[in-house]
Amino acid sequence: MANYHTNLDRAFSALADPTRRAIVSRLCEGPRSVGELAEPFDIALPSLLKHVQVLERSGLVVSEKAGRVRICRIEPGALEATEAWIRQHIRAWESRLDRMEAHIQRMTPKD
Repeated sequence: MANYHTNLDRAFSALADPTRRAIVSRLCEGPRSVGELAEPFDIALPSLLKHVQVLERSGLVVSEKAGRVRICRIEPGALEATEAWIRQHIRAWESRLDRMEAHIQRMTPKD
């Protein structure tokens, strides 16, 4: 369980940065080389590589070297675990809101 929370912490920490969220969004469309990932950003390649490394440490992204090119891809399991945590909390809040709505309806005078 502690490992689950550590992985979740790393994933949310990695996703806290808008550049890394943009990288994840691009990788959701399919694997990309680091050079392709760098295209829309106005940052140096070493800076982009640091973002990729953070995403790799978080488990959200994996990369492999093919010759002189580093190819990055999404690790679906890490995204699914993050989504599951969010969905769990959404369900809890929806349940609370449903109970509050039912309570308000009981309290509202009928015509």
